[in-house]
Amino acid sequence: MSSFFSKASQYAASPEFRTYLMRYFHFWGPVANWGLPLAAIADMKKSPELISGNMTFALSLYSILFMRFALRVQPVNYLLFACHATNEAAQLCQGYRYINYHYFGGKVAEETTKSA
Repeated sequence: MSSFFSKASQYAASPEFRTYLMRYFHFWGPVANWGLPLAAIADMKKSPELISGNMTFALSLYSILFMRFALRVQPVNYLLFACHATNEAAQLCQGYRYINYHYFGGKVAEETTKSA
C-alpha cells in the first residue's frame, strides 16, 4: 500500500501531471461558475419568502463587478461576461420578487389567498 502512495505522490509532483492540470482543469472553473445563475433560475419556482435579500444584493453586485472585469481583461472574456450577465438578470428577478413579497403587499396577498 505504501508503494501506491509513493508512486501517486511522485506522479503528482511530475511535470506531466502539472501539464494535465493546466490543460484540463482550467475548463471546470467556468463550468462551475455557471452554477450561480442556474441555481437562481431554478429558484424562480420557489416561494419568495425563501429569498435572502442580502445574498441577492451581494450576488448582484458580484456579477456587475465581474461583468466589467470580463470586458476589461485582455483578451476579452465573453464567456465570463455571458455567465455574469445571466446571473445579473436572474438576481434582479429574484430581487424584484423579494421586494414585491416583503414591501409591496405580496406577503399580505398570499396570506389572504390562503385564508380565503
